[in-house]
Amino acid sequence: MTERCVEVALTRRGVRGVARLLDDRAPLTCSAVWDALPLSGDVYHAKYARNEIYALFPPFAESEPPLENPTVTPIPGDLCYFSFAGTELGTRAYGYDREVRPGTTVVDLALFYERNNLLLNGDVGWVPGIVWGQVVEGLPELAEACNDLWRTGAAGETLSFRRA
Repeated sequence: MTERCVEVALTRRGVRGVARLLDDRAPLTCSAVWDALPLSGDVYHAKYARNEIYALFPPFAESEPPLENPTVTPIPGDLCYFSFAGTELGTRAYGYDREVRPGTTVVDLALFYERNNLLLNGDVGWVPGIVWGQVVEGLPELAEACNDLWRTGAAGETLSFRRA
């Protein structure tokens, strides 16, 4: 199989990177994401995991992928896939009052842009993610934009993924 890549972008900031899909380590997750592209949504900056941005999407896989290539300590450039029940995120503390409600499922596609991340949530404990991609171009620029997003806010910004 030839190497597949996706473009990861913060649209308003005009910053883009390229990530290689980890088809050899997370084939089911990679296929689910690839088949759903392009995807774009409001971006959020993590509260608990530190150096993470992400967007939330309705489920798009025929069935949720199993926990393949899991991590609780993502490294810079990791793209991770999470699936949550609405009851896990449907509280005011997370700020998703419009998108997430009990009885729903939500997919979280995340980019980790710096070191020292730990996927431990005070409400639910360990939150392993599926590492499905690795940024191979543009990570320094993405990291700078992510830090700006942390400092100045995410309102009006989108995180997008498309085939490269």
